[in-house]
Amino acid sequence: MSLKDRLMSDLKTSMREKDNIKKATITMVRAAILQNEKDNKVVLDDEDVLAVIAKQVKQRKDALEEFKKAQREDLMEQTEKELDILMEYLPKQLTEEELKVIVSDAINEVGATSLKDMGKVMSAVMPKVKGRADGGMINKIVKEILNEQ
Repeated sequence: MSLKDRLMSDLKTSMREKDNIKKATITMVRAAILQNEKDNKVVLDDEDVLAVIAKQVKQRKDALEEFKKAQREDLMEQTEKELDILMEYLPKQLTEEELKVIVSDAINEVGATSLKDMGKVMSAVMPKVKGRADGGMINKIVKEILNEQ
């Protein structure tokens, strides 16, 4: 079953179960997928759909930070629920330890010696962890490891 089919099936289930948050979240994701397809005149495959979902997750995380600063408990709670729903569709996220191993390998692979080489390291790491790790977390780990050298 493709990811788009799974989203449609889950949307129907959430409608039957009257789960409004899940319904709204899946509807927003499907709208983002459709918009992306129309803008680029393509049909997205599962990998591209994962990228759209990952982007939605990032937006929710950014919003969550803003809601915390504004002390909006009501919006924080809803956004956390939306995040939980979206995370169900992403592959299992890598742990910080797993990321450190991948980043260390990439640093050795590209021969990085300082923070000036960060772009090379990031471009080597990102395809390996696509959809399985947050870019901000990877960025932090790359900086840590390069500063230790």
